[in-house]
Amino acid sequence: MFIDKLELLALTPPGWGSVLLHGLANSLAVAGGGYCLGLLIGIFGAFGKLYGGPVIRDLLACYTTIIRAVPELVLIVLLFYAGSDIVNHVLQAFGASPVDINGMAAGIGVIGIVQGAYSTEVLRGAIKAIPPGQIEAGRSYGMDPLLLLRHITLPAMLPYAIPGLSNLWLIATKDTALLAVVGFTELTMATRQAGAATREYFLFFIAGGLLYLAVTLLSNAGIRILERKASVGLPDVG
Repeated sequence: MFIDKLELLALTPPGWGSVLLHGLANSLAVAGGGYCLGLLIGIFGAFGKLYGGPVIRDLLACYTTIIRAVPELVLIVLLFYAGSDIVNHVLQAFGASPVDINGMAAGIGVIGIVQGAYSTEVLRGAIKAIPPGQIEAGRSYGMDPLLLLRHITLPAMLPYAIPGLSNLWLIATKDTALLAVVGFTELTMATRQAGAATREYFLFFIAGGLLYLAVTLLSNAGIRILERKASVGLPDVG
């Protein structure tokens, strides 16, 4: 009986293994795209909060406060549907026809906006943790802001930022499961579909959980390597 159930995880029909792996691939694609978009937003957000004018700082404060205050499930549903409507209204205003936004693209955008608020605060804290003397030394050598950013700020902030950013990556991989509520076929949706078709919910949700665990373990291994490389020649930052 148990062997028969395991056959449902085979990669070929009647197994659902390939469906689960396809869902996992979609989850990783959305998580990776959303994480990178969020990191980009976070970089601009952190520098805007630290060095921008009063208006920019206030706008960024509203953005990070609202995104971090509202439950992520509510944000995903709101941004997914409202964002699609806004894009189509803008297109119509310019005389273009409405479009059906790709589910993966919409998922990346939604995850990216959510991740951006958290990345902003992580990177802002990492920049503030840099010893002021390092920045002053760069300025004394006549470095312009871009050169200072490339050679001092980014390398010096990385050891402080990696722990927080690594947590955000793991959160992004889990947040993709929330996209199931808007019909995007990622790992959780694929797991639910397989369970509904076979009535073996326990088997498939255990399999889905193990796949998420595998992603976490592999990510942790990669993060440890990155932390060691980023901390070479630097004092222990904990």
